[in-house]
Amino acid sequence: MPIYKLLRMGRGAIIELNASETDEVQILANNHPFAKGIVVVSGSRISVEITQMLKRPTVYTLQSVAAAA
Repeated sequence: MPIYKLLRMGRGAIIELNASETDEVQILANNHPFAKGIVVVSGSRISVEITQMLKRPTVYTLQSVAAAA
């Protein structure tokens, strides 16, 4: 779900998750995974506990390749 849609949601809005309690999930930003976590249910609250931050993939540009040569 894009962040702008999330920010527009009001209290009591429902977000459907394709995961259940203790399932491992990936957390995305701009369709790129940046963390892994698990779904945690505490009373009537649902959250995602981050268990691992993922490393950013190395991006090569023409300038960095030329500088290394």
